[in-house]
Amino acid sequence: MLYRVIGLMSGSSLDGLDIVYTHLEESGGKWSYEIQKTACSPYPPQWIQKLRDATSLTALEYQLLHAEYGHYIGHEVNRFMDQYGFHYQVQLICSHGHTSFHVPSGKMTAQLGDGAAIAAVTGIHVISDLRAMDIALGGQGAPIVPIGEKLLLGDHDFFLNLGGIANLSAHRRIPAEDNRSYLAFDVCPANRVLNMIAQEDSREFDRDGELASCGKADSSLLEQLNQMDYYRLPYPKSLANDFGTNVLFPLLRKTGISVPDALRTYTEHICMQIELAVSGLMSVRESFPAASRMLVTGGGAHNLFLISRLKEYLRPLSVELVVPDKTLVDFKEALIMGLVGVLRWREESNVLASVTGAFRDSVGGAVWLGHS
Repeated sequence: MLYRVIGLMSGSSLDGLDIVYTHLEESGGKWSYEIQKTACSPYPPQWIQKLRDATSLTALEYQLLHAEYGHYIGHEVNRFMDQYGFHYQVQLICSHGHTSFHVPSGKMTAQLGDGAAIAAVTGIHVISDLRAMDIALGGQGAPIVPIGEKLLLGDHDFFLNLGGIANLSAHRRIPAEDNRSYLAFDVCPANRVLNMIAQEDSREFDRDGELASCGKADSSLLEQLNQMDYYRLPYPKSLANDFGTNVLFPLLRKTGISVPDALRTYTEHICMQIELAVSGLMSVRESFPAASRMLVTGGGAHNLFLISRLKEYLRPLSVELVVPDKTLVDFKEALIMGLVGVLRWREESNVLASVTGAFRDSVGGAVWLGHS
């Protein structure tokens, strides 16, 4: 069965709306994909500000933004389809939305971007609110990408996404049909904090990690960062954006160190936390091969200095970093959102309880019919 789908992703780094048009095919229980077209629609300054400030709005203002952003997404999707001329080929849109509030302990998560508005603007069926069911079942609601890694990219042992938040997935060598073979969790804030530091030097981001490579790590600050309570929690676990923006970034600023030194210190922090996470997962050695492969995607995969440092940290663990082609690096999550939507449409499990800690796998997502 072939599905023509658009997947949408807006990450915490606020760099833009990622759009993927893909063909997803299921045959004999095996899934394959072909990415047809991609785009990253950069947010204009006013939308960056709106999304950044969303958590400080009143309830009414927040709901108005939720609707406005849904219409904005719908128009961006229409522009994308018009540009490439396949407006009447798309069967389904799956939108992750933009995470604003994420409080699993209170059984609540919220992503901006009204699915009904997207369906109304595009005239296409839409799946949204992907995390809500898992949260209601006692899960973290995150990560939700591992189902796609399992079905589309299953020939790696680890999957690392270096987005606004770094998250790690692991495929243990137990029977593939057993969903418990997949473990995943948020490791630490990543690009969102690095970008905020670079913006102190009037740069949108630290291209290739150039500034960080010139800096010197502050050992005292690094120790403070590594002592955060979150890092001692067992998985499954997940992070809200404000851990990076409201806790770690102010700690970095308070020290008064230079921008290059802050970037170098935080780069080391990211690498150390990833190394600790991988080491913990590999503590039961029989679960992983002697030499493992880690697929690295997300904007941080373009940070040459970060990748070079991460290779050094993981070399003693015999973990090889694999950075795929640029399309997969930049659009893996949007691609997988498309698959998550198709699984929801088929009423098949699309969120793994072994990853989120829910008491069962779930079929997550609200369905909005774009036409009768």
